[in-house]
Amino acid sequence: MKISTKTRYGLRFMIDLAQHQGEGRVTLKDIAERQGISKKYLEQVVAPLTDAGLLSVTRGNQGGYRLSRDAEAISLADIVAASEDGLALLDCMAGLASCERAEGCASRRVWGGLQDAMRGYLEGQTLASIAFASKL
Repeated sequence: MKISTKTRYGLRFMIDLAQHQGEGRVTLKDIAERQGISKKYLEQVVAPLTDAGLLSVTRGNQGGYRLSRDAEAISLADIVAASEDGLALLDCMAGLASCERAEGCASRRVWGGLQDAMRGYLEGQTLASIAFASKL
């Protein structure tokens, strides 16, 4: 299983934003420079985060990004789910595909257990706990 580059960069974006939240609105250019990620690629990364309601965006000269709520109220599950179109490991786990073997599928129970463990871990971690871990 691999986490997409968009998700990895999305998490880096959100951590950086949380760490610089006290500075007011943060520009994409500043985050791109600090993180060593192209601004153009970050534009694609932030779109699903904005659509998920995790970011507040102001356009124009004084514009920039802010978290839509406190970093303590944003879980890593929120970020990953926005970037990955959910947390389901398989289509059948998300109810997207019907499988004739779903009722008695032993392997589906294995993937379900892994999915539950992953979801539980990500829901138990807040953006604040990651962004400010080194400052404790």
